[in-house]
Amino acid sequence: MAAVTDALDGYAARKLKQSTRFGAFLDPVADKIMVTTALVLLVAEYNHIWLTLPALFMIGREIVISALREWMAEIGKRGAVAVSWIGKYKTAAQMVAIVGLIWRPNEFLTYTAIALFYVAAILTFWSMVSYIMAAWSDLTDESHN
Repeated sequence: MAAVTDALDGYAARKLKQSTRFGAFLDPVADKIMVTTALVLLVAEYNHIWLTLPALFMIGREIVISALREWMAEIGKRGAVAVSWIGKYKTAAQMVAIVGLIWRPNEFLTYTAIALFYVAAILTFWSMVSYIMAAWSDLTDESHN
């Protein structure tokens, strides 16, 4: 429910031109807290390495990209690491997979959710690499120490 209301809230804010600076700051923070909490609880519930590893990778990616965005903003290049379509698909895949892994209505949908969880993990890696590549020249520029 939280993911659905979050998506609807974001859509309504954009459509009605009701976005605020505070909302723009708080929305990604709330998203990360929601997803991280769900991932930690799923790892505890399933207690299996094959769910733990992609969950850890997803949480690690969020930390890396948050730090990268903050650093890029400090040097005035925040736009170089703006949210991309890959990140949006990653988030959608994560949310649907998480819902399926929590809900577990039947065995088929549970395995489908696990497969989608791995799709989300692949998109997580892809988006992280694309953000790092977008910032690479700034990350490796030693002329401005």
